[in-house]
Amino acid sequence: MTSTITGTTPDHTVRTDSWWRAQLSKLYGLFVVSMMMFDSRRADDIVQLAATSVPSLSGCEVDAAYLVIDGALTRRDAGAADAELDARVGSLDGNSGRVDLPDGVWRWGFALRGLSGLAGWLVVRGPAEPSRDEFFLLTALGQQTAGALANASMHRREREQSRELQAVNTELSDSVARLEKQTHVHDVLSTIAASGAGEPGIAHALHELTGLPVAIEDRFGNLRAWGGPGQPHPYPKLSGERREEMLRAAATTPRPLRYKDRLVSLVKPRHEVLGVLSLVDPDGTAGRHEMFALEYGTTVLALELAHQRNLAEVELRLHRDLVDDLITGTDDESAFARADAIGHDLRGPHHVVVVRWSGLPNEDAVAEAAGRAATALKWSTLVSRRSGAVVLLVHGHPNGHALHHTLSEHLGASSGAVGVGGPCDQPGDFPRSYSEALRALDIRRASRTPHGATTFDQLGVYRILDTGDGRKEIVAFVREWLGRLLDYDEHKSSDLVRTLSQYLECGGSYDETASTLMIHRSTLRYRLGRIREITDLDLNDVDSRLNLHVATRAWQVLRGPE
Repeated sequence: MTSTITGTTPDHTVRTDSWWRAQLSKLYGLFVVSMMMFDSRRADDIVQLAATSVPSLSGCEVDAAYLVIDGALTRRDAGAADAELDARVGSLDGNSGRVDLPDGVWRWGFALRGLSGLAGWLVVRGPAEPSRDEFFLLTALGQQTAGALANASMHRREREQSRELQAVNTELSDSVARLEKQTHVHDVLSTIAASGAGEPGIAHALHELTGLPVAIEDRFGNLRAWGGPGQPHPYPKLSGERREEMLRAAATTPRPLRYKDRLVSLVKPRHEVLGVLSLVDPDGTAGRHEMFALEYGTTVLALELAHQRNLAEVELRLHRDLVDDLITGTDDESAFARADAIGHDLRGPHHVVVVRWSGLPNEDAVAEAAGRAATALKWSTLVSRRSGAVVLLVHGHPNGHALHHTLSEHLGASSGAVGVGGPCDQPGDFPRSYSEALRALDIRRASRTPHGATTFDQLGVYRILDTGDGRKEIVAFVREWLGRLLDYDEHKSSDLVRTLSQYLECGGSYDETASTLMIHRSTLRYRLGRIREITDLDLNDVDSRLNLHVATRAWQVLRGPE
């Protein structure tokens, strides 16, 4: 016989054993669903589990399910849209309650409210109002759903925070790694700079840090040091115009400039470019680390070159003082002692060499290049600047043409002249050799080939055309043979004296003279005819031709370089 339990529910349900078993089964089912919902991490999955559990707990079913997303009530079930239902649920103002619609069906909205506030709604409906026990189970389901949603939200925030923390940790790790690399670059290059390894040491260290070949050039594009494999021979050098274009472009950007297959950085401690530091990167593989190494290498190299410049300026001042005294005259004993003090042996044959260069922004560049050229030629020299020229006292017998060629390569232009004075066997001979070097330089600059080198010993007739005691006689000689032409040129603004000079220098060749003067043969023939008429001289006469030739050369010496 089936037993019964005394008493009934308000709806007069008899609590029999079967009733209790059914209630226990529903409670167990609610427990299982709750466990499943708390295991879930997605709000939609939780709502779906709750919706499918409603029929097993009561005679009702889910009419609609809502979630609060970004502050707005959003329907998440598969039912048809119902604006009236949405509005009625919204009017509950976050509390559970009856949802009355015109169709008269019983509905109840369970507010899914957790510790963080309203998470959503579960609207159930049934053919009749559920019993108090069923309503209790539905209420418990709503509470468990709200708890599961709160749990899922908490886990979601934890995951987001975990991802954010992981991103921060990754960024910090990258920053630490980057700082460690930068510290290593700093330590390596600073150690190299302090060791006195100079430019070759800096180039080698930068190659080791970046894995790329490194080139250090002076301001004119000459290679000073190379680090790594693949050094080209001969070293390629940009033309003057293209190099200036590259330097201007590099000066306008705060970071290293990519120029063709290189990353280029100007070594510019103040306002003057002392050199260029480059990474040879034809494949474009250089990244942030290589850029930092190049930039810091530029800073270290700038300090190194500035230090070299300061030492050179001190040395130049000492040299200049000694050179100035030697070429103006000083006693031998003092000269030997001062030369010994700066490491130069003044004993033995010397020559004074004077250099002038045009088309360069300052004399410092010429003086620096002259010092490096002398070193390249393995000359023992004292270098100074005087009256816009660079003066060198060279031990031994200098080759002026070799100096001009080397200077042209260093400066990137051949627009200069070199004058070499006679030999000096003792300090007292330097003033004479200096005067001779100036004379040779002026004559070279006044000639039809003003760029190159001239030695005083090779001047020939020019050596007697001095501007000393015999100047009056030379001026008179020039006036005697060229006076009419000089007066004609002055009044007519013509160029007959220069035409005659070039004609005689070219040995009477019409073609060579016309080419040198850049005029037509007929124009040259007309000018020579005018010269014969004005001077009343026969240019084919040997004596006249000799005197005219000497007079034109003396005229060049007297007027000096243009």
